[in-house]
Amino acid sequence: MTSPLRILLTNNTLALRAGSELFLSDVAQGLLCRGHLPVAYSTTLGDLGEELQQKTIPVIDDLNALQEPPDVIHAQHHLEAMSAMLHFPETPVVHYCHGWLPWQERPVVFPNIVTYVAVDDLCRERLLTTPGIASEQVRTLYNFVDLKRYQPRAPLPEQPQSALIFSNQASDQNYAGLIRAACRARGIERVDLIGQSSGNVQSRPEELLPQYDVVFAKARCALEAMAVGCAVVVTERYGVGGLVTSQNMQQLRRLNFGVRTMQAASLTEASLVDALSGYNAADAAAVSEWIRQEADLEQYLDQLELLYQGAVQQSQDESVSPDSKFRAAANYLQELAPLVKRQAAVEQRAAGFEQRAQLLEQQLQQMQSRLQERQTEHEQTAHEYAEFRGSIAGRLALKLQRMRLWLTGFVTRD
Repeated sequence: MTSPLRILLTNNTLALRAGSELFLSDVAQGLLCRGHLPVAYSTTLGDLGEELQQKTIPVIDDLNALQEPPDVIHAQHHLEAMSAMLHFPETPVVHYCHGWLPWQERPVVFPNIVTYVAVDDLCRERLLTTPGIASEQVRTLYNFVDLKRYQPRAPLPEQPQSALIFSNQASDQNYAGLIRAACRARGIERVDLIGQSSGNVQSRPEELLPQYDVVFAKARCALEAMAVGCAVVVTERYGVGGLVTSQNMQQLRRLNFGVRTMQAASLTEASLVDALSGYNAADAAAVSEWIRQEADLEQYLDQLELLYQGAVQQSQDESVSPDSKFRAAANYLQELAPLVKRQAAVEQRAAGFEQRAQLLEQQLQQMQSRLQERQTEHEQTAHEYAEFRGSIAGRLALKLQRMRLWLTGFVTRD
């Protein structure tokens, strides 16, 4: 690049170590190393935002903090993206779609968006089926791995001896048990688990992955494990995509080892055992070599810089009318309104359930209080009855004793 660009990158959160958050983190750090000026924006900050700050990348949760307009907006997630585009209405935009399912990945239509980027073929379909997005605006850039961090491991053994469940969704309360059982069936005794739901979040997975022969993961996690040289089974709660092999790796990569690939089989112990049965150390090495050639972060950044440069150039050559921006903002609010209203209805219902729960709790406490009173009364009655029976028995015993003495002549009659 002839001169550094100030790039505003938006995301739904910068708190958890999840897919789009870590994507933004890697891209921002890579851009910084190339002399650019990345700024990360989200209304929800946390540990990941603090990490970026420590690496001298500005992180903001208020767009008013950015006093100088960026040269380009790298937009991810519609709420933050639209906020940034309206705050900096003259700035060109490269807009990303990272997923088919998440609500925050809903594509935005705005005249400042020069290019839409899909991270896989399924996201491309989402963009191409969104009214207002022209096909010539859509590019597909398949995901990447930071190869400097994820170094190759030693060759895999002929038979797998260890496995890792690498997922923010997996825990021993859901499908991790199925994976453990499948591994035991294939003679794999060591099965570990990392990720958000399990409470075992790891900030440096590149140091852990070389310890495992098989990794159960999807999307970014799967890609990183393959880059290291692990055999990877694509799976999560959606289903089982199977073992990544040299025969299916290109097809699975085009779908980012994601949700569509996991329609191949239901998530069962049998389907996981079937996936593990295809383990082949030499083939896993071939997969890893191909991934390292195709998914290098540095090559990705080369393409991204060209997109940024093209967006800046096009914004200089073409002007966008203010009216078109206002209409786009109005259309966005109009489309967002049903979501907000549904959320309001959900919150109203939740408030009603909470009130009912509080009322039931009060009624339960009253019933417990009454039960305690009845129990106390019962215990008192039982005690009095016992005393009563005791007094009768005592008097009868005394009379019987006197009668015995009288009958035996030891009592003198007056």
